[in-house]
Amino acid sequence: MKKSERLNQELIFLSDKYAFQLKDLMTEFAISKRTALRDIEELESIGLALYAESGRHGGYRLINQLPLIPIYFNNEEIQAIFFALDALKLISNTPFEKSYTRIEEKLMTTLSPERKGTVADMLAAVHYYNVPPVNNTMALKSILTAILQEKVVHTRYIQYGTENIQLQIYELFYRNGIWFTSAWNLTMQRWGTYRCDYMTELSIDDTVVAPFSRQDLTQLQTNYESTYHNIPFRCRLTPFGKELFLKNHYPNMKLETINGIPYMTGGYNQEELAYMTHFLVSLGKHVTIEFPEQLKQSYLTELQNMLNRYK
Repeated sequence: MKKSERLNQELIFLSDKYAFQLKDLMTEFAISKRTALRDIEELESIGLALYAESGRHGGYRLINQLPLIPIYFNNEEIQAIFFALDALKLISNTPFEKSYTRIEEKLMTTLSPERKGTVADMLAAVHYYNVPPVNNTMALKSILTAILQEKVVHTRYIQYGTENIQLQIYELFYRNGIWFTSAWNLTMQRWGTYRCDYMTELSIDDTVVAPFSRQDLTQLQTNYESTYHNIPFRCRLTPFGKELFLKNHYPNMKLETINGIPYMTGGYNQEELAYMTHFLVSLGKHVTIEFPEQLKQSYLTELQNMLNRYK
């Protein structure tokens, strides 16, 4: 590790400490006593406020101060930050108010002209493509707030008609152009996954005490995954089918290799038969359903319906 990188990591290491001993730096960064002493002198010279304590249990005590000591990034780290921001621009609809473009502009003002040029060259040469949001979702910020504050929300859910439901939301995730939540449905008393673009008139209810802790919700999700997907399936994949699977699959599916052959295995619920059929059709000739018979027949029926459109 270069000296500048080590000093930066040492700043991070000490950022949440009130006191430390020389051996802490020696052990954490595998450096000698002499090097540790030199590093402490340099950390002090760039603004880390500390003083030495003598005695048997002496060491160094840090003085709390604001503003915080700046963290320095090398060229590769700077490029990685700007690449990540550029990649996230595609997800224009997020739970965060500030756009990634504005964040990028602010960070750019802190760079030297030379580093600005390096970042510009990198962004012109490296690109990331993903699926942009299919529909705009207005309630993302409220959903995130409810998760972090462990609040219950009310919403009208319109995916399968219109229903008024009460949820305690566990997580928010983005997949293939759609924002989803996993949540406990207090109205139906069951776990579920919900599309955020179908959640309308969402509001946080401060009058209801959330019934579950974060740990409780984790256990509820685990129980749901182990019991809800109760119909096992296995599908043989071609090498290209394996590639398609790795690009796009769902939590109830996993990849197994049996005698050198890739298989997609897992379980689904009866309610998910249509979605499983649609997913398998998307793999085309690169999948062969081995069981169950119900899934195979649903798949063949869908293929026949597609052929009938051309008769």
